Amino acid sequence: MLNKATNPFFLSLLMSLSAIAQQVLPEVKHKIVVIAHRGNHVSVPENTLAAAREAIAAGADYVEVDLRTTKDGHLVVLHDATVDRTTNGAGKVSTMTLDEVKHLQVFNRNKKTNRIPEFKELLAVCKDKINIYLDFKAADAAQTWKQIQAAGMEKQVIVYLNKESDFQEWQKVAPTVPLMSSLPKDIDTKEKLTSFLEKLPLKIVDNLPHPHLLSALNEAGVQVWLDVQSATEGPVSWKAALQKGVQGLQTDQPAALIKYLQENEAR
Repeated sequence: MLNKATNPFFLSLLMSLSAIAQQVLPEVKHKIVVIAHRGNHVSVPENTLAAAREAIAAGADYVEVDLRTTKDGHLVVLHDATVDRTTNGAGKVSTMTLDEVKHLQVFNRNKKTNRIPEFKELLAVCKDKINIYLDFKAADAAQTWKQIQAAGMEKQVIVYLNKESDFQEWQKVAPTVPLMSSLPKDIDTKEKLTSFLEKLPLKIVDNLPHPHLLSALNEAGVQVWLDVQSATEGPVSWKAALQKGVQGLQTDQPAALIKYLQENEAR
């Protein structure tokens, strides 16, 4: 008979369950969480310090940003793998040094100069003002967590995972950080959901392919934050998302969405 007190498998399982139990979402003041997609970039460029400040000014609960790594190992905030779309440069950020990245100018409609920020710069802007929804694109979990700790923002960050291998890394370096990802479309029963969450214990999902699973997700301690950002987003799409009973919305129009929520007594 196995001795559960000394068996490595059971010890590992207990440690994992203990860490999951300690995962607490960052504090928010509102019943519907509003996430500013790539910051509030209505009048300033996406994924810049200006966009983070605009998200704070709009009253968003989270600013969503994307994390990548330069050739010389520095963490920067950028959505695309290349700088072509958003700057006056060209090429992959992974082949550029931080100095080269810093000299690029981010395109901007209001003509003010903006740059691709380092992650630590963004952390400094957001500390004690807004939570961070970190889309973990291409970076090192240990280095990322070290910068979050240095900024004193351990309780202000959730991490979005794009691949399962990133889950293992984050569980190693920061087991209490709330993790988020998408729910596979084939998870269509409560039993399948339970098995999925045992393998990948998330605190948030950004989709709801099968609305009847919302209550099961919530019972498992998992929130649903839907992406509503699009060229046509507005009251119609916001109402449709809210009618599903979700807990958060990610938007390209945070100020307008917040006004809508307030007018409908949902904020």
